Amino acid sequence: MGTTVTTDVKVTRGGLGAEAGGPGGPSDPGSGGGGDDWPPGYTREDAIQPNKYRIGVWVALASILMLFMALTSALVVRQSPALNGGQHDWIPIQIPPVLWINTLVLVISSLTMELARRALARNDYDHLKRWIVLTTVLGVTFLAGQVIAWRELSAQGIYVNSHPHSSFFYLLTSLHALHLLGGVLALGYVTANALRMRIGMKQRTAVGVAATYWHFMDGLWVYLFVLLFFWQ
Repeated sequence: MGTTVTTDVKVTRGGLGAEAGGPGGPSDPGSGGGGDDWPPGYTREDAIQPNKYRIGVWVALASILMLFMALTSALVVRQSPALNGGQHDWIPIQIPPVLWINTLVLVISSLTMELARRALARNDYDHLKRWIVLTTVLGVTFLAGQVIAWRELSAQGIYVNSHPHSSFFYLLTSLHALHLLGGVLALGYVTANALRMRIGMKQRTAVGVAATYWHFMDGLWVYLFVLLFFWQ
């Protein structure tokens, strides 16, 4: 049975209530009184910060999306003989078998990330630790699989400058792997806090932000996989 933890924080008409005498509570001179009550040990800034993190991750994702959309446009133009001056030098490369496994690994990791997020929402810390650790392991496994795919292609004599398709393959998959590495590092932070049972407001927000970022990276990889190997 999963371990659950309850708190002494209650909900009031003004939002999260605080015990009397706590920081931001009814008797706190700096609270302003009224409906501006905050959980014991927290301030208004602690309540505002989660929104800053959420806005930050959406701004980052918008930037990443624009980058990959620009590269997609370049790929489409370069792939079409009619659009690149009639030159037909696009040589399709075969899908490295490990990429099928990698795709499955990343899809499963998105599921385990969502299970971790939902476990935290239930204050089920046993399952949170289990799913977040598994997600981190799957993320590292995906990155290792990407290295294997690059090595397989290089063993076949297919390099970045071999032809346009290989150039776009290495460029797009490398950029995705780099951004995914950022997600793995964020998961490492979340995992470390979960294992040490340090689950405060910031850590809870970090799990939600990491889940949003991870789902985006998952969807982006599926998109790139289809674009690189099935788009004609």
